[in-house]
Amino acid sequence: MSVRTIPFPVVDEVARHCLQEEEPETVHIEVHLPGRLDPAGLRKAFHEALLRHPRILMREAPGRWYRRRYEWELTERPDVEVVTFPAPGRDALRNARTRALTTAPPLTDSPPVRLEVVEGVEGEGRVEGSEATDAVGSAAPAAGSRAAGRHGWAQRHPAGAGEAEPTPAQHNGTVLFLTVNHTALDGPACLRVLATAAEIYSGKDNSPTAPPTRTTEPQPDSPDTPSNWSPPARVAPGTPEASPGNGLLVTELPLPHRPKGAPYTVNDQLMVTTALTIAHWNREHGAHPRPLRITMPVDDRPRDLTMPIGNGTRLVEVPFAPAELTTTDMPGLLTRTATRTRALKSLPRPQLGHGATLLTAPVTPVAWRAALTRGLRRAAAPWTSTTLLSNIGRIPYPLDFGEDAGRAHAVWFSAPARMPRGLTVTTASTAGRLHLALRWSRSLLSHGDGAHLRDLFEHYLHTTDVEQS
Repeated sequence: MSVRTIPFPVVDEVARHCLQEEEPETVHIEVHLPGRLDPAGLRKAFHEALLRHPRILMREAPGRWYRRRYEWELTERPDVEVVTFPAPGRDALRNARTRALTTAPPLTDSPPVRLEVVEGVEGEGRVEGSEATDAVGSAAPAAGSRAAGRHGWAQRHPAGAGEAEPTPAQHNGTVLFLTVNHTALDGPACLRVLATAAEIYSGKDNSPTAPPTRTTEPQPDSPDTPSNWSPPARVAPGTPEASPGNGLLVTELPLPHRPKGAPYTVNDQLMVTTALTIAHWNREHGAHPRPLRITMPVDDRPRDLTMPIGNGTRLVEVPFAPAELTTTDMPGLLTRTATRTRALKSLPRPQLGHGATLLTAPVTPVAWRAALTRGLRRAAAPWTSTTLLSNIGRIPYPLDFGEDAGRAHAVWFSAPARMPRGLTVTTASTAGRLHLALRWSRSLLSHGDGAHLRDLFEHYLHTTDVEQS
């Protein structure tokens, strides 16, 4: 029987060229449910969901060094058991997060995704966590320590909070961990597959909500948009850790208020919050002021069953001048940011730009292009954007797993945070709450730094709650 193959798209090839064992290119998706799932029923439903989205059933085809392309082999069924149930325990949640950051599903197995089901966690209420502890702040750090952060940790976690042993009734929750090899797939595509599995498992409708309207007409750029011709600011180093890889902090915050009729979106508020957070962090660490550029993924795919599965976002960069990153004229800053993001979203553009399209043209052996791509990546490091903000927005699916397991009440995503950026910010909203994931390179930041950045983000998010005059 012949195996169908398709060439790697541009995004997949560039990611494949630049793989590093020290910092795996994984996307982590964490879905919290209030109840329990039936293991056999979930395995069956997820397997059926994979078959309904056959593009996810792929593995990297072997080939000789002189081949012109990497290729995906499309398989009829999974090569491995995708759904696993780790042993429950006090460290199960932490360990699952650690695996999501350190162990990518191999490209040689179909599909390059894994679903871990962690049972026996608190059904509601645990709203912060990391790969270092099950709950950041479950016991208060020493007063004045970096881990305590500098803005509000003590107010949110008073002494003694979280120290009582939970009752068995609190341990009925389930957390689904989807770990995705980002060389092959992105988070929204895998969330679509999980929504299909939820519908199969529960028999309930998990159709997506209507997508937000977006203009397709080219929008004029703001006349005061900063130039992209100078190297942008870098996130100032904090207290790097000795071990390589990524660190992660997830937390839940109130959604920012947006006045009715405001000329900006919640995405623009999150963009401004991210810029102000990094500007504040850099000032604290003595970095010379430079323009910030924040990479923003734009996803135009439909969210229904016709959604193309793979890496489907295109990347644009939103610039900020150092002088405008203050809170003195927040309505003006939000309005300028909205003008820039609308203009960038409306521009037709290849996913990684025209340069990447040219670089991946199959005119030379793929091994030669790989060496060239890695060299250009190193040379272009000073011009790489400051950070990445990926706002998934409101989760479009109910993710309703039925009467026993219930509907998702929290969903987190995190994106890889390799240097030279070293920090990514990912947001999504579920049940009227904002779910924030900060992910960083340990060669740049520590967990204490991550907690401080979380506090800064919360502070500046609140400053975007302004009334229009």
